[in-house]
Amino acid sequence: MNFSTANLVFDPEIIRRFDVNGPRYTSYPTADRFVEAFNAEAARLWLSKRNIGGISRPLSLYFHIPFCSTICYYCACNKIITKDHGRSAKYLKYLAREVALQSSYLDGEHEAIQLHWGGGTPTFLSHDEMRQLMAVTRQHFNLVEGGEFSIEVDPRKVDDATVALLGELGFNRMSVGVQDFDERVQLAINRIQSEAETAAVIRAARQNGFKSISIDLIYGLPRQSVAGFEQSLERVLEMDPDRLSIYNYAHLPSLFKPQRRILEADMPSADTRLQILALAIKKLTDAGYVFIGMDHFAKPDDELAVAQSQGRLHRNFQGYSTHADCDMLSFGISSISKVGPTYSQNVKTLDEYYDRLDAQILPVFRGIELNADDILRRSIIQALMCHFELSIESIESAHLINFKTCFAAELEDLRSLQTAGLVKLDDEWITVLPPGRMLVRAISMIFDRYLRADQQRTRYSKVI
Repeated sequence: MNFSTANLVFDPEIIRRFDVNGPRYTSYPTADRFVEAFNAEAARLWLSKRNIGGISRPLSLYFHIPFCSTICYYCACNKIITKDHGRSAKYLKYLAREVALQSSYLDGEHEAIQLHWGGGTPTFLSHDEMRQLMAVTRQHFNLVEGGEFSIEVDPRKVDDATVALLGELGFNRMSVGVQDFDERVQLAINRIQSEAETAAVIRAARQNGFKSISIDLIYGLPRQSVAGFEQSLERVLEMDPDRLSIYNYAHLPSLFKPQRRILEADMPSADTRLQILALAIKKLTDAGYVFIGMDHFAKPDDELAVAQSQGRLHRNFQGYSTHADCDMLSFGISSISKVGPTYSQNVKTLDEYYDRLDAQILPVFRGIELNADDILRRSIIQALMCHFELSIESIESAHLINFKTCFAAELEDLRSLQTAGLVKLDDEWITVLPPGRMLVRAISMIFDRYLRADQQRTRYSKVI
């Protein structure tokens, strides 16, 4: 199914009514539901079980590079602010240990069809460090030809030689952080970044064979205005990215200390935020981009748009993905792996990470093994988040259930959304209608068993 401009309706009144706090559903159950009873030994056992039955799912690899040389006040990532490359040199040695340890437990093929370096700032690494990390990766895994190998890039820290090296190492996709080109906003978030240096990185990426370039923007930042964001969008569209992400800034200074440097008086009003989002949607769809879901847009011929139209779109810890059948192995502090019916998360500090690996123990501190109900609900949430529709018959056949019996309470809750024009219900399908597509997180939350039992949602950001 292809969702064009006609399939997305921005209705401010409906959004105000249903804009609740909720998860982004990069996993289900969400990471805050993981338990420490699922430990390193449990993670090791599932790695060794991967090839049961003689069939191994392909691998997706994620490396968390936590270092940044400067702090962006809005950032909620697990990061370490430093200019000392001695710290990254040590970290890479331990990353190599973790890669060797995880891969030693794997049976079957070590073929990886996806690779992603995230952060922090992956391009904090020196050229030699990048070569070192990629050599370690290729020593233990076979990066298959034609795979998706992506990296997050801060244009302020990258020159043409670095982009050329990334292409040489095998990267073919790039995510470029912009957030906003308005200089007043950049000052307020401590991220001064020129249009020229951003355009130079994108130009270099295209010259070095990168197949897909994505630009990240954020709405709701301090000092943002509708007029200022419109100018930023126009400058971004001139760079002609293949994908755009328009993220909602979650201002949670009680949880993220750097955000305390942002003045409450500088924050845009809720109405201004909605106007900025409405403007972004209109300009992007007028420019021919397809709404993928939540905050993602892509050109019609981009792999994400094609995967959505063919029913192959998936959602994981990197957001929307074209590969649904991967196990994800993640390396580095705070990273989350998905192996079979399990999730496991690494410790969050360098000291804990180093101590675990010194003891030859996987640095896992919590996780979860999904039960049948979790797997059932995950498939429902995935279908809604990725395809805006759910075949009741396909769920019943795959999970051997009676949908109306199992989800009587959920269907009752959905009827109020049907009355509001967000969804359509019949005996065969649940369909998210155009006015509901911006609120798909709120609709998916109805099927979240953990949220139904726990109405405490302040830990989450607003849906819009």
